[in-house]
Amino acid sequence: MSGASQPRRPPSRRRGARRLALQALYQWILSDNDPRIIARQLREDAGSRIDWDYFNRLFPAIADGRRELEEQLAPVLDPRKLDPVEQAVLWLGTFELARLPETPYRVVINESVELARVFGATDGHKYVNAVLDKLAPILRGAEAGRN
Repeated sequence: MSGASQPRRPPSRRRGARRLALQALYQWILSDNDPRIIARQLREDAGSRIDWDYFNRLFPAIADGRRELEEQLAPVLDPRKLDPVEQAVLWLGTFELARLPETPYRVVINESVELARVFGATDGHKYVNAVLDKLAPILRGAEAGRN
């Protein structure tokens, strides 16, 4: 292992970062407030079971890159209107697939589906699963089984 690599954080802390990023995205979608203000408020309220480095890699970049994420999703997205939770989960999953190759694509999909199952509409997790399953080979070709 290289000296430049960072120590791995327990998955529960990364899961906490994803949940908090989902909360931040949801709040941002509904309020259109400045993402920095939302992040600051959540940091004050959240506990210590968060991988803050991971949260900081997710939320600000997703908020800044929303248009690009929507373009990446467009070929596999049903044109129906998404509820804010599904939308936020799909942005989160797409970002991780596209920008964080160190996270295995199956982990990204499973974590996204779980977020949608817990926080989304009744069958929203099925839709999230279908979309990300179609998107993974596009963004992670070889890893997801397509060269």
